[in-house]
Amino acid sequence: MSENSKKIVLGISGASGVIYAQRLLDLLEKAHCQVHVIVTELARQILIDELAITELAAETILGRNSDNLIFHENNNLYSPPSSGSFITDGMVVCPCSSHSVASIAGGRADNLLLRSAYVTLKQRRPLILVHREIPLTTIDLENMLAITRSGGIICPASPNFYMEPETVIDLVDSVVGRILDLLHIDHDLPIRWSP
Repeated sequence: MSENSKKIVLGISGASGVIYAQRLLDLLEKAHCQVHVIVTELARQILIDELAITELAAETILGRNSDNLIFHENNNLYSPPSSGSFITDGMVVCPCSSHSVASIAGGRADNLLLRSAYVTLKQRRPLILVHREIPLTTIDLENMLAITRSGGIICPASPNFYMEPETVIDLVDSVVGRILDLLHIDHDLPIRWSP
């Protein structure tokens, strides 16, 4: 990791849309970020179902080796991202289930993903939740409001269509580009709108 690269925590929770996480990891790694990856048990199953990824490793997720991806067990609260003294440039939960939104809004910290989100909020670092469930209940909206009031950012996985997407990856990139913007990480994805 270079001196000027960023350190990001990426939580992958149990919601459909793990392709967003895969593409985000790809672009964070290409930007020379150090990424600390936390995957819930349900997300592991969804990685198998949606992308046929059975092993958590850079080679299986990105198709190439990388020392910039560091995987942590979700049940290990002794991992570095659980501590406020572990300095990061922010955290993304992508995709983020309504269960994770509710748990984060309630201040739960009983696994590494939730503890890392809690630490990110308390340290006033960027926390971006890429919610991927519809429709929303009043409970979801109130939980999102609580997170927003605590400094978190709700970034729904809502692709744009004004760029005239031609592939699924074009749609994925329109969301991932927004996430990278929120993290202040340069990219060259064609997501900019201009009249």
